[in-house]
Amino acid sequence: MKLDQEYWASRYREQRTGWDLGQISPPIKDYIDQLEDKSLKILIPGSGNAYEAEYLFLNGFKNVFVIDIAQEPLNNLKERVPSFPEENLLCKDFFDLEGHFDLILEQTFFCALPVEKRNDFAIKTKSLLNYEGRFAGVLFEREFLAEGPPFGGTRKEYLTYFEPLYKIEVLETCYNSFPARQGTELFFIFKKI
Repeated sequence: MKLDQEYWASRYREQRTGWDLGQISPPIKDYIDQLEDKSLKILIPGSGNAYEAEYLFLNGFKNVFVIDIAQEPLNNLKERVPSFPEENLLCKDFFDLEGHFDLILEQTFFCALPVEKRNDFAIKTKSLLNYEGRFAGVLFEREFLAEGPPFGGTRKEYLTYFEPLYKIEVLETCYNSFPARQGTELFFIFKKI
């Protein structure tokens, strides 16, 4: 299976988006609600329908960028939030992105990547962050029986990718997951070192 632009575009066209909560992930909402600096430059990779970007933007964070390999979810965000800046909607491969951000938010992108790309992803996130920038969000702590994506993982595995690159500030089981995901998600905050 080739997880390319056409694969993901077809998933959106055919509405095969079982990962899509239809709303912002509760752990990420709670994290955003604690952020005070509205000038942060924020990136959401593999953003999908980008409910997190919508929530940020509508709550005064105007320096929010989303990137997805498929155009369809970016169109969905623009339809919901017509004032979202067109230049902040990036339709391209995350691994080709250049720039620097204060915060990168993770919500179901990491689990969509083939496992062999995970170390590359960790390195790429660090390269995109400003000094002392943070990478935060939610990772699955479970294995999936069906062939992915999504691809599962464990806390121990994630530490092999991220611990050499980041100060692990938080990595704990979410207490406020969406009900269907209760007990299967880890919330994390990693600080670039």
